[in-house]
Amino acid sequence: MFAVYAQEPNADSPLDALVVGERPEPEVPGGWVRVHVKAASLNMHDLWTLRGVGIKPDQFPMILGCDGAGTLDDGSEVVIHSVINAPGWQGDDTLDPKRTLLTEKHQGTFADQVVVPARNVVPKPAALSFAEAATMGTAWLTAYRMLFVKSGLRPGQTMLVQGASGGVSTALVQLGRAAGFRVWVTGRTEEKRALATGLGAHQAFEPGARLPERVDAVFETVGKATWSHSVKSLKPGGIIVVSGSTSGPDANAELQRVFFLQLRVTGSTMGTRDELADLLAYLDLTGVRPQIGAELTFSEAPQGFRAMLDGETAGKIVFTR
Repeated sequence: MFAVYAQEPNADSPLDALVVGERPEPEVPGGWVRVHVKAASLNMHDLWTLRGVGIKPDQFPMILGCDGAGTLDDGSEVVIHSVINAPGWQGDDTLDPKRTLLTEKHQGTFADQVVVPARNVVPKPAALSFAEAATMGTAWLTAYRMLFVKSGLRPGQTMLVQGASGGVSTALVQLGRAAGFRVWVTGRTEEKRALATGLGAHQAFEPGARLPERVDAVFETVGKATWSHSVKSLKPGGIIVVSGSTSGPDANAELQRVFFLQLRVTGSTMGTRDELADLLAYLDLTGVRPQIGAELTFSEAPQGFRAMLDGETAGKIVFTR
């Protein structure tokens, strides 16, 4: 079958490990289902896989793609939940110590077919296109959990999103605006800031800019480059919700400010199957739709990977048939 995959890890030149070609069709174990992929979206996790981060060398070749949408053998339209739990796990999907994401142990969604446990497919609302649904499983689910499960924010309060144009960031802007928060963002270029305000951000600032006032919560996916600004931007008692560190994880913790102002820092990773179902229902009810920055065919995948590697994103990059 057609697939976009990592032939081997390449830490220094990840795109050299990217192959567009053929892979064997998957077998379907008991309790699993086959999804005929209609669309799948690109995530930073796919670049990490190409670099060999979070995956053992003997797992290659690995078909890339953490999330997607498609049809079951019976024609049912579904969205894929990317977190694969250990058999018998009970409780929050994200707290399972033996959990994996697609592409870490099991082959991913950038292919004609992917197999996943039966519980890992969620019905797709008819109002969502396959391309829109394909952005939900990683970026939008991450944003939904950060905002509605982890932050504790109330409508009317102020949130700051560090980084204006990535998949999680644009999702946070759209979800936050629809939920009644005052949404501020930072962005490196005028174009990225304009994108955020077009999606609903009330104000957009240059990175590190002094804000008009301190905020109730900061949403961090950037890490080292923005961390000091995040800490300094919080009201006493405010919270930073962290789900990534694309610029590096080794920031100065600024512990004096943390303890003196009683700031809170909480991590957030992906989300649960139930949260994905709630997210899909939320979009169905509100009419909110993801910002798709580029929609490419699967054969054009290298173009999408290059754009993500260079930081030239304006929302989600989606591959479709």
